[in-house]
Amino acid sequence: MTNPLESESSSTPGNAAPTSPGLVRLGVVAAASVLAGGLAAAWWYRKTLSKLRQAEEKHINPNFGIPEDESRDDV
Repeated sequence: MTNPLESESSSTPGNAAPTSPGLVRLGVVAAASVLAGGLAAAWWYRKTLSKLRQAEEKHINPNFGIPEDESRDDV
């Protein structure tokens, strides 16, 4: 006879379902996907910053302002 606080189905402690290999494989694939996505995002961000820095350097006008030679002609 079973104790009133315990049921027959829960009285066996070894009924825990083991992890199936499919779930472990799915977890590994998900972790690899997250890692690859993070690396791709970091690479894209770094490449974009590099392009922006190069664009800044190319558009600097070294002849900006009034050259010294032309300012003497106005006097």
